Amino acid sequence: MPGLATTGVNASASASPVVSFNICETYASFLKNEEVPLPSIAIYLQCSPKDQLSAPLAAILALSKLIETSDAGTMLELVKALNDGAGALKASTSNPISLNAGCELFIAFVTLLPHDSASFSDLKLELVRQGQKYAAEALTYRDKIASLALGFIKDGSVILTHSYSRVVMKTLLRAHERKRISVYVTEARPRGLGLRTYEELTAAGIPCTVVLDSAVSYVMDKVDFVLVGSEAVVESGGLINAVGSNQIAIIAQAANIPFYALAESYKFHRLFPLSQYDLPTHTSNILSFPLSPGGNVASPPTTGAIKSAHEKSGDADYIRQMTPEQISCNPGVDYTRPDLITLVFSDVGSLTPEGVSQYVVGMFAG
Repeated sequence: MPGLATTGVNASASASPVVSFNICETYASFLKNEEVPLPSIAIYLQCSPKDQLSAPLAAILALSKLIETSDAGTMLELVKALNDGAGALKASTSNPISLNAGCELFIAFVTLLPHDSASFSDLKLELVRQGQKYAAEALTYRDKIASLALGFIKDGSVILTHSYSRVVMKTLLRAHERKRISVYVTEARPRGLGLRTYEELTAAGIPCTVVLDSAVSYVMDKVDFVLVGSEAVVESGGLINAVGSNQIAIIAQAANIPFYALAESYKFHRLFPLSQYDLPTHTSNILSFPLSPGGNVASPPTTGAIKSAHEKSGDADYIRQMTPEQISCNPGVDYTRPDLITLVFSDVGSLTPEGVSQYVVGMFAG
């Protein structure tokens, strides 16, 4: 299905009394599984982790809800309401990349759907039904990807993964059921989500070791391949994922180690970055130098986060950590060029980066 989206504006229903609709609150409730529109989705989520619903699917369901409550009387009005809602959703988060992929998909579907509805009200009901139907079907995509990737995992494989990805976890747990595997996982600073991966894999009985982000090249010769998830796969066939993925791919290519990405097709994004600085998440604050009021580079602070060696020697529990301000000056995601990626495993098949590019173009062409 070519389109799913979310809205963040207030819309009112045509029926009386007037009902206020907040797209951002609706989106958040879908992410928390507080509002589930279909029995099939509700049943699925009861057996899954609380964060099972991904940002693109939550966006699709929120946009479907927007259509349901909208008083738009023409397609032009409806598409404008959807675009306004998608804009509000993007403005509500610091990393709108995967969310925006879902929004673009749904809006493209709305504009391209052939129909023979007797009235515009009937068409809106059909759009809502199709959006919910797609979301229910999309919940099976991780299982499809895990089954597809399983054929590339040999018995005794040593795998390097990065940060935390639900589709990667699904694949590794599926592989563990049938084969012997062991996993290295990066700590994935600054959020440290690699530790979550380590805890879940260890609890499942999979041998796992946490690797410093700065030790990836040290461990690369020990692994058979790299397996990462995705925030989005872009039109060039490149990958947007947790920061650090790009340097892992560079090291893997230098060591002649395959670099595989796993991505649900609703994360295919009509975006064409040429560098890290073309990403929607990049701001002037990222990797900037602190300036004094006069515009010069500020002097280092003499108090607070930085302690002298003498001060630290008497504090056995002291651990040097980044401050929230320092973390905010670092990127959360990065872009990996398509020439660094061996294959992308998706619910639509195992694709080369060139194949992804062709699929994305066709997906939005109708």
